[in-house]
Parts: sequence; structure tokens; C-alpha cells
Amino acid sequence: MLRPTERKVDGIKKARDCANAHHHEAPITMMKKQTIAAMIATLGIVAFESCAAAEQKFQRLTGAQIQAKFPGMELTDEAHWGEVFGRNGTLTITSMGHTSAGKWRIQKDQLCLDTGKEPGGGCYEVWLSGRNVELRNQGSNVPLEAILQKPANGR
Repeated sequence: MLRPTERKVDGIKKARDCANAHHHEAPITMMKKQTIAAMIATLGIVAFESCAAAEQKFQRLTGAQIQAKFPGMELTDEAHWGEVFGRNGTLTITSMGHTSAGKWRIQKDQLCLDTGKEPGGGCYEVWLSGRNVELRNQGSNVPLEAILQKPANGR
């Protein structure tokens, strides 16, 4: 049997041992936090590099390249609108089920659209990456993003 003073000393030892156990866990927890932070930072860098690489894939087309790519094709967001580029310079615009006519031409390495009363008229630099297209104009910092494809549904 332990005497009262020995019980007290034994209790203090257990308390110290318990405190030391938690003290030793702190570096492990800190290491885990540092590892997680490093992983998050690495993922952020990888995501940034992927976005930068995707941005670098877009190449600006010349007028001759636009003339070779666009006739007979449709520029679309694949959901709400599409513009079919006729070989004779006609533009068939379909937006939310409504169809209208316009014209297109190339001027100084830019694609120029005359859409009448429909939005989207003006001249644009054409940037291409595969079938992904960005139409960029000087009046906006945000490009119009679309897909260039063979006309859907017989348009």
C-alpha cells in the first residue's frame, strides 16, 4: 500500500507523464500541419502552371488562317447560341431559338461580324486552341469563349 505522500508523488508523476505525452504530440501535429500546408501550396502551384499552360496553347490567327478555318463552320457556346459562317460571307445567327442573319468578313487579321440588331457585332482578334476559340476585342478585357465545330442540326 502507498502512503499518502507516496500517492501524492505518484499522482504528480502521472500528471507530468501525461503532460509530457501531449508535449511530444505537439511536434507531430505541427509536422502534419506543415505537411498539409506544403501539399496545398504544391497543388496551388500545379493548378497555376496548368492554367498558364492552357493559356499558352491559344495562338492568334492571321486573316488567312481565319479564312481557312471559319467558312462552313459554326461558332457556339454549345447551349444558347451559334453562328454559322457561310462561305459567301453570310452569317446565320441562332440565339435561344431565334434565328437572324448577318455578315462576316476579315479585316486586318480580325474577324468582323455584322450582326444587325443582335449583340456581338464588331471586329475581334481570333485566338485558337484546338476547337476552343477566344474572340478578343479592344473594348473588353474578357474574351468571348466558344467552340468551333461543324454546324449542328443541319444549320
